[in-house]
Amino acid sequence: MQRLWTPAWIVRHVAMVVLVVGFLGLGWWQVTRAAQGNALSFGYAIEWPVFAGFVVFVWWREVRHALRAAPGPSTAPPPSAAADPEPVTTTPAVRRPVRAVRVPAAPLDGADDGELAAYNRYLSWLNANPGSRPGDYPG
Repeated sequence: MQRLWTPAWIVRHVAMVVLVVGFLGLGWWQVTRAAQGNALSFGYAIEWPVFAGFVVFVWWREVRHALRAAPGPSTAPPPSAAADPEPVTTTPAVRRPVRAVRVPAAPLDGADDGELAAYNRYLSWLNANPGSRPGDYPG
């Protein structure tokens, strides 16, 4: 439990308490406004306690995560070089992107249409000149 009393965790605990008290206070304020006849405040009177519950949920989840991820005493024997002669390779967390070469597709049957050919030339020009506007097309 000492892991949860570091300066960073104390700030988290205080922030959780301040947010929950603030959200519940805002919820109570909306209840009093709704009692005075403001119909919209009924929705907010429900919303603020939900926010407070979400803060408690996230705080509890982070506490559980910190307690589970804590290093404990290791019961496994130390690895020896003779027991495992092959090095263990790990998969990198970030992989290099795959580069795909773009090759224009072969024309289909009946693609000898003049308008289609002109449109394809226009698209090829736009692809070759990425910074230009369509109005700059010389054709």
